[in-house]
Amino acid sequence: MMKFSTHDLYFLLLFLSTTLIGSKFLNELFKKFNLPSLLSEISLGIILGPTIFGNIFPEISSQFYLNNSSLKVALDSLISLSVIMFLFISGMEIELELLLKKIKPIIFTSLGSILIPFVTGFATAWFLPNVFEYDESKKLIYSIFFGIAMAISALPVIMRILSDLKILNTDVGIVVIASALVSDIVVWVTFSFILKMLGKGDNNFDLNITIFLLIIFLIFCLTIGKKVINRLLYFINDNFSNKEAILSISLGICFLFSSFTEYIGLHAIVGAFFAGIIFSDLKKINNKVESTLISFINNIFTPLFFVSLGLRVNFIQNFDFKIVMLVLIVSIFCKILGSFLGSLIGGLNVKESIAVGFGLNARGTMGIILSTLALNSGLINEKIFIAIVIMSLVTSIIADPMMRKFLVIKD
Repeated sequence: MMKFSTHDLYFLLLFLSTTLIGSKFLNELFKKFNLPSLLSEISLGIILGPTIFGNIFPEISSQFYLNNSSLKVALDSLISLSVIMFLFISGMEIELELLLKKIKPIIFTSLGSILIPFVTGFATAWFLPNVFEYDESKKLIYSIFFGIAMAISALPVIMRILSDLKILNTDVGIVVIASALVSDIVVWVTFSFILKMLGKGDNNFDLNITIFLLIIFLIFCLTIGKKVINRLLYFINDNFSNKEAILSISLGICFLFSSFTEYIGLHAIVGAFFAGIIFSDLKKINNKVESTLISFINNIFTPLFFVSLGLRVNFIQNFDFKIVMLVLIVSIFCKILGSFLGSLIGGLNVKESIAVGFGLNARGTMGIILSTLALNSGLINEKIFIAIVIMSLVTSIIADPMMRKFLVIKD
């Protein structure tokens, strides 16, 4: 039986201290070059992980958590919790009312930004098995995964970009946000089924029952659940002496929803994301509480996840230029093309449609989380993981300047 020793606690606390302090200093440095914070956090992980620190001090590195089972379990639990809470606050950024404002371009852009990248990604993985080096018995599952990896968008990153450009409430902003929401929901639900097909997690229900329970869950979240929980929040706000009690209640409901989707055979992140959507009205109750919750998660738990990415693999040893370039070319081309055509058919002009394409092309945090879960499940290897992480970073970095260029937005 594993026992969490004093030695384990020492390394865990040392990792937490290094992560929280180091990430903030690197973040400030990267800001001077207009680089995203997630890039600074991943860079810190690469520095601390086997890529750099492990090569310079292999003896010390070998003592770290990756070779210690009890410490690894503790840290993996913290990281899983971080992912769940990050998806929760991502859902909180959504305002469903936006979907009704530009319904035609949203429908066509969503279809284009999902179908064309998915088909292209699926075909690429299906017809190039030697490049991706996957198990032939998992060919269908692997191809579906690569298809959704090409179709995903990073809603939190996109929201930040649109906010910086001050176009959140414009036609382009609304179309990009709503289309990213639709693609992310489709991708996360599909990925949950992929994990179920792989036999990961508990199989409490067969696939048909899982689908039925998921539909009931989604209907509940968007109708009765939203009303009941919002009334509960108003009651707490009006009657509790401790106004910050909403923080505990919010996270408690997030974990409840996450445990439900995990129990029925889907990933916990699905429940967390939809719990966040329900709590999107929290700002109507108490802006301070909402900002405290988001700030707490973004500054404490989110860095833990992104720094941990660099600790998982050796980015130099597992870097494959051919695979990285293939993933970059396929992902950028198919996502921009699909989003552009959808927006154009939906009624936006050419420059707006190109801007929408670059906006939805940002994979950022969502692409990284998706690839991490796929790596942990054994579906992809380290080479593909690194390629998707690099693709997620590159597409996020180019989104802002390219949207600025085509929408003629000055600094």
